[in-house]
Amino acid sequence: MTGRRDQAETARLKESDAEIFARLDSAVFRRFGRYLVPYVRAVSIATVAVVVFTLTSLAVPILVKVGLDDAIVPGNLPLLYVIAGALGAVAVLHWASMYVQRLIIQRVGQDVLYDIRRDMFVQLQRLSMSFTDRTPIGGLMSRVFGDVGALQEMLETTVEAMGDILLLFGIVVVMLVFDWRLGLMTLSVLPLLTLIRVFWQPFARRAFLRMRRNASIVGSYLDQNVSGIRVVQAMNREPVNRGIMGGKVSDLFWSNVSGSKLGAMLMPTVDLLTGVALAIVIIVGGSMVLGGGLEVGTMVLFLLFVQRFFEPIRSLTMHYSVLQRAVAAGHRIFELLDLPLEVADRPGAQPIGEVNPSVEFDHVVFGYDPAKPVIHDVSFRVEPGQTAAIVGPTGGGKTSLTALAHRFYDVQQGRVLIGGRDVRTVTQASLGSIMSMVLQEPFLFSKSVFENVRYNTRQATRADVERACRIIGAHDFIARLPEGYDTVLEQRGSNLSVGQRQLLSFARALVADPKILILDEATANIDSYTELIIQDALRKLLQGRTALVIAHRLSTIRNADTIIVVDRGRIVDRGTHDELVARGGLYAQLWRMNYASFDDLRGDLEKGVVAAASTT
Repeated sequence: MTGRRDQAETARLKESDAEIFARLDSAVFRRFGRYLVPYVRAVSIATVAVVVFTLTSLAVPILVKVGLDDAIVPGNLPLLYVIAGALGAVAVLHWASMYVQRLIIQRVGQDVLYDIRRDMFVQLQRLSMSFTDRTPIGGLMSRVFGDVGALQEMLETTVEAMGDILLLFGIVVVMLVFDWRLGLMTLSVLPLLTLIRVFWQPFARRAFLRMRRNASIVGSYLDQNVSGIRVVQAMNREPVNRGIMGGKVSDLFWSNVSGSKLGAMLMPTVDLLTGVALAIVIIVGGSMVLGGGLEVGTMVLFLLFVQRFFEPIRSLTMHYSVLQRAVAAGHRIFELLDLPLEVADRPGAQPIGEVNPSVEFDHVVFGYDPAKPVIHDVSFRVEPGQTAAIVGPTGGGKTSLTALAHRFYDVQQGRVLIGGRDVRTVTQASLGSIMSMVLQEPFLFSKSVFENVRYNTRQATRADVERACRIIGAHDFIARLPEGYDTVLEQRGSNLSVGQRQLLSFARALVADPKILILDEATANIDSYTELIIQDALRKLLQGRTALVIAHRLSTIRNADTIIVVDRGRIVDRGTHDELVARGGLYAQLWRMNYASFDDLRGDLEKGVVAAASTT
């Protein structure tokens, strides 16, 4: 079975490679050229420097030829001094043009990389949740850093390649001008080199693209294992994961070996042809000199130009390998930048403005795969200031409903209305400004506590942050941190307990003072004592706000204005806690199974909290 899957994957990759290379070169260079438009002046100066560099490279052998034939052989000492001075001036100009060329290209390259990474980051922030759901983080990191770095190589290589091409053209013209017969005989090796390049090119393209793809696969798997290291170690998966990683690294290794072999294959060929061309000049040119049909300086000029002629060919061979890697990387970058926004502001979308924060689902149908809906004809309305709880078995569609309210996804049928307005007709930024969401898994950034709490409310003062933390019950543990609110959290807040991280995420949502608050299993990871601390604060805070609350712990939502029971993407019941328990449906079953003794438990916990408070 695994073998068949691998064969199918290989066939798919070959097909995709063929499709990519049908449009690869022109598309990538055209798109990359757009990023150079703001720097056209600097690129023009660099181009002039390349031309000057090429002319100085051509001038040296010509000056040597003139010095031999017109100064040394006839014994013209004054002319020899003039030629020596000219060689010195050419050397200075040669150095200056190379310096200007490299300096400008390095600066433009960094500017272009900045622009591309900025656009990639903006695109990643705009892409819908469906993209992030199915895309490994490691693969994205590979594109943002590794692939973008390859584009910098392409810029530098392109300018150098342009200089090499100019030098080749200039050498051909000069050799044909000084002696067209010897020039043609010397250039007779080029058709063979061209034939070899034509045969080699398709294999190199495919190899370099596979190198990039395998690097992305390794990065993605590494990211998953580092992010889930606790699960890996807890389940003793290290030996298995090591074997899987070894296979992926092996694929990367052999694809790199294959690419390196192809990249190095042309170098010995170029060296061999260089030797053949030199032999032609020495044998044929020497015979012509002995016969009096060619000057010694001209033969020396040809020897110098033959060596210089194959140097740019050798460089172009190396540049071509870099260009192939860069073009493969460029395709992956522009593929990301060209991804359509599945959820985007419609033309003419307006800010939602001041609205009564009602939430309404009107015959909503939705599926992550449109062919397989997970929400089926759901309709309900939450009035402004009401708290609606959504409960039901795992996988019933509760989280999907709250995601639709925030317009993380678009519905396939029906409407989601906030304040009576379809969420698809208002701007996403304005929708986010009236909503806050607290998730089951709190995410904190490697910033100070203060910066984390005011993350989405930059205008909030320290007093605002402290007030929100006091309301939510987080101030006391923050005050015990080494630097209080200025304590910098470790990655994902790992230097705090799960409950403390959740309290900070509550405070972050509350300091924004939202009109609509969405709690998605927000108290699932908080211990019972902490839950009691925040229950009264939440009850006060929710006054005057509309709230959608998802909870498996039904004790947290028994006082909700309405409880919506969802099962398999459909609403199967709704009402208050007492009404649902009295009806004896699914909600009553869940309550009896898990929370029949809640009142006794709450009494014991409240006693514990009172006792703890009295000791402090």
